[in-house]
Amino acid sequence: MAGNSKRRGAVRKPGTKKGAVVGSGGRKSKGLEGKGPTPRAERRPGHPAQRRAAAAKTEQQRQRRDRPTAELVAGRNPVVECLRASVPATALYVALGIDADDRVTEAVRLAADRGISVLEVSRAELDRLTGGAVHQGLGLQVPPFEYAHPDDLLAAAAESTEPALLVALDGVTDPRNLGAVIRSAAAFGANGVLVPQRRSAGVSAVVWRTSAGTAARLPIALATNLTRTLRSYAAEGLMIVGLDADSPDTIDDLTLATSPLVVVVGSEGRGLSRLVRESCDQTIAIPMAAGVESLNASVAAAVVLAEVARRRRTAGRT
Repeated sequence: MAGNSKRRGAVRKPGTKKGAVVGSGGRKSKGLEGKGPTPRAERRPGHPAQRRAAAAKTEQQRQRRDRPTAELVAGRNPVVECLRASVPATALYVALGIDADDRVTEAVRLAADRGISVLEVSRAELDRLTGGAVHQGLGLQVPPFEYAHPDDLLAAAAESTEPALLVALDGVTDPRNLGAVIRSAAAFGANGVLVPQRRSAGVSAVVWRTSAGTAARLPIALATNLTRTLRSYAAEGLMIVGLDADSPDTIDDLTLATSPLVVVVGSEGRGLSRLVRESCDQTIAIPMAAGVESLNASVAAAVVLAEVARRRRTAGRT
């Protein structure tokens, strides 16, 4: 008879609530309850749609991370030089209580003449905006740089009365080197500078500062594939000359200087990559004194560009 079973838990102890002492307590029935509607495929762990959605989100995050953002040129001289060169700018930050000298006065005047916002901020805020750089109370905000297309360099060269002269960089990752190369290229009459999209410095605030604003006057193009772009230049009649410290030819053997020319500069340590070297019509070395291994990439570029300019002037007088 129900309730007379002697098995453990079937009989309640005196003074307890009605019901079995040992049992499921109704918990087994909860296991039979539904868990709600089935989630969408992209929310189910391990589902192909979920993996695709996760990959798409990761790619979006990467694109947002790689998207160029506005930067600040810091320092009185760099800011004034950029404003003189009409570098695109969106705001001039001036530290409160700054000791205004001629450079500060000129920077404020140039910014006002161009309609650039002049904002007074605390020195601590300017420290934060410039990432702790030595700003001397001035910071110029420049928008992301807009690169030219490699074909635009050929168009710029076609407008010149001199033979084409382009500079290409291979693996130069130091922005100060890039800025110095741009400045040298402008000084010696180059028509533009070509930088690869990968494994290369891009035009940043450091480049603006080092180039002293010449990046605004000289077209700078971005090559998706440097080797392919160099070969396309060669197909258009340009000669490709690479700087290679191990080359048996030296700068004295640069007989191609008066031809339409692309000077390719590699990194200081690695030099030219194999495919780029194979794309060159000639490689040359710069003779140096014993005990000196190599020159800085920007210095080497300046030496070769100066020699090209000298030879072109000499050829023009004959």
